[in-house]
Amino acid sequence: MSLDTARLVVLYAELGQDGAERVICATVEDLAFHLSALEEATKTGQCGKLRRAIAEVMELAEQVGLVSMVSTARDLLDCISGGDAVAQAAVMARLGRIVERSLTEVWDIGNLSS
Repeated sequence: MSLDTARLVVLYAELGQDGAERVICATVEDLAFHLSALEEATKTGQCGKLRRAIAEVMELAEQVGLVSMVSTARDLLDCISGGDAVAQAAVMARLGRIVERSLTEVWDIGNLSS
């Protein structure tokens, strides 16, 4: 499962529909920013920046229940720590696919796309 719907239920219960939608929208915007930073750091080989961007992605993804994104970002950290550039590239590609799928799920569940 790529999405912990229970996390979204808690957000909606605690914040109401408007509040939860604001948090989700802000989180998605922040995720886009940090994913872009992650890609840039990968291209330029800035390992410290890359690790910080991954940590931010993991924290934000966890806030809205994007468990596959968190898990894959953790796998990416493992690839970086192991110095495996081929695995890192493969996990980056997988993360990109998960980002697209996961964010669509969040929008759909929250009825934010309508």
